[in-house]
Amino acid sequence: MVKLSVVVPFYNVRTYAPDTLRSLRDNAREDFEFLLVDDCSSDGTAALLARAERELPGAVVLRHEKNGGLATARNTGIDAARGEYVTFLDGDDWLAPGYYSRLVAEIEELGCDFLRTDHVQCTGNQRSVQRVPHGRRGEVLDPRTAILPTTRSTSVDYAFAWAGIYHRRLVERGLLHFTDGLRTAEDRPWIWRLHRQAESFAVVGLLGVYYRRGVATSLTQIGDVRQLDFIRAFDQVIEETAQDPHSAELLPKAVRTYCAIISHHLGNSERFEPAVARKLRTMSAGALKRMPQDILKETLDSMDSGRASRLRRLRGRTASVGSAGAAA
Repeated sequence: MVKLSVVVPFYNVRTYAPDTLRSLRDNAREDFEFLLVDDCSSDGTAALLARAERELPGAVVLRHEKNGGLATARNTGIDAARGEYVTFLDGDDWLAPGYYSRLVAEIEELGCDFLRTDHVQCTGNQRSVQRVPHGRRGEVLDPRTAILPTTRSTSVDYAFAWAGIYHRRLVERGLLHFTDGLRTAEDRPWIWRLHRQAESFAVVGLLGVYYRRGVATSLTQIGDVRQLDFIRAFDQVIEETAQDPHSAELLPKAVRTYCAIISHHLGNSERFEPAVARKLRTMSAGALKRMPQDILKETLDSMDSGRASRLRRLRGRTASVGSAGAAA
């Protein structure tokens, strides 16, 4: 039986894929499978994956005929996964040798639905440890308890799918798939759903994933329209959280996070193409209008003046346009 399925999407990462594949080889076990999803690469990545399928134990290459984005590529891997556990890796990141064996041992000892881990962020030659914002380690808990408080970073804000491992029962319950077609922020609806609906989780201080920042082909570095998928992602978070029996407690956290992300993008709008920057402002204004207005007001009143002023100006322009349209 396959113990662990590792889903690894690749898209035009020929420069980095050799490091990724080498680290998978250093983690191979006879009961591990590596599902290498080629999301219609055009830069030679496909040839590297074809070679890996021959040389890497447990490797299976799954190919897309057209590019679908990270969420869709991960779903392709999940659908093919046979393992008792599932985890993820991005095609430009890498692992410490033997990391996956230690990861499996941790979740088997704890017996929870999913496990979250710290990681090492790599920007050029700089390395920094990024920790799950959750104080209780090695203890099985209800993941709903890790969503709040509203005003502090919590486990639900640590939305890296590859920083953890997930029991197969989450696949069977429909909780592990991503929203098809999301190009960015695909982890956000996913991590919120896990925290609301899974029964148990734990956090451990296990390091072994090396996350490469500043990659030129990453969407976080590209100011095109795909970046605006964060709005669709957070709309989904708000919509699904509003349907939760405890929505009154959880929605303020979701709204505050959404507002913080909108403010961040507005404050860095110079990196977007001009047309995309305009679309960002229009779509962000629409997002503010769709939020629960009483919660939005409380959120803006509690935020720092810089972010609150930026969002109030955007909200005010929307209200003025709406009033003018009504008067006409």
